[in-house]
Amino acid sequence: MPQANPYVPLPVKVTDIVIETEDRTIKTFAMEFLGERFEYSCGQFAEVFVPGKGEAPFGMASSPMSDGLEFTVSKVGSVTSAMHDLEVGQQIGVRGPFGNGFPMTRLEGRNLVLIGGGFGFTTLRSLINYALHPRNRSRFDGLKVIYGARTPGMLLYKPELDAWGKQAGISLHLTIDRETPGWDKLVGFVPAVTERVAPDPDNAVAVVCGPPVMIKYTLPVLRKLGFSPDQVLLSLEMKMRCGIGQCGRCNIGNKYVCRDGPVFSLAELSSLPDEF
Repeated sequence: MPQANPYVPLPVKVTDIVIETEDRTIKTFAMEFLGERFEYSCGQFAEVFVPGKGEAPFGMASSPMSDGLEFTVSKVGSVTSAMHDLEVGQQIGVRGPFGNGFPMTRLEGRNLVLIGGGFGFTTLRSLINYALHPRNRSRFDGLKVIYGARTPGMLLYKPELDAWGKQAGISLHLTIDRETPGWDKLVGFVPAVTERVAPDPDNAVAVVCGPPVMIKYTLPVLRKLGFSPDQVLLSLEMKMRCGIGQCGRCNIGNKYVCRDGPVFSLAELSSLPDEF
């Protein structure tokens, strides 16, 4: 359920901060609501407001099964830099949720193939933790995850990756771009690794989220493997803007990513301009 007034930030308190990457440019912020709260689904996003600095959109990295919110933030501008300066206990604001999340009813009873690259793995983490939750696990069949980063030190959520790798019912394939001493897992770009892993399209849905170039070269691989456009979901969260379809900066043809997405099927996008 969205908040009563989507224009007014709800107060939240930072309860934990995790430095995710070796270059310290990506952090995950855990937050708790201090009053009114909103409910959300995997794949939706919120606007995070830092007083005196402005606001920016972020997909929820936390699962809807958790009590609070988590956002994973890359330090790239004034708002994100201000967030990286936050300390545990400080208060900021959030507005949301916005957009359409993953179509969970369509995913139930299916094999999930989740393909992510770099910073784009955040909302896939939300979906993975949702699907693995004891109350939800029986609603989904197989769970195959393909996730890549430039180097081992740029992989997000390392403790969870370790736990997922040991957990029954999930097949985890981690890759980095180039050989690195001490790395004993896959090496190669995500599209090539996807072709090597060769997920079966039978009763499956592939969810792809990552840099545009990764998405561009992963889609032909999925087509080659036999996935139809209806079996491929894309999260275009990198194009999110105001959340309510007013600023006009996220449109693809007649669709607004922040209002009609950020999740689209490849079938939906095939009739729109090739801008994603």
